[in-house]
Amino acid sequence: MAKIEIYTAAFCPFCTRAVRLLEAKNQNFEQIDVTANRQLRQKMTNLAGGRTSVPQIFIDGEHVGGCDELHKLDRLGHLDKLLALS
Repeated sequence: MAKIEIYTAAFCPFCTRAVRLLEAKNQNFEQIDVTANRQLRQKMTNLAGGRTSVPQIFIDGEHVGGCDELHKLDRLGHLDKLLALS
């Protein structure tokens, strides 16, 4: 199974959508809440190449983007391959 990290913030509907997709695929993931933690948010920004929006999602250490990118990968059939579900 892939190692998944998802940086989220409270009350973020895009974060909720991304988490629900991963849960629907029965994936274990580490959810890192950056709501009130400037250091974690800065770490996320650095890892995500300067992106400051949430969620930011990493699969096996590779940045895949945010919620829209995650859902696009799923629509194109690439997400299951990244998650080793195929």
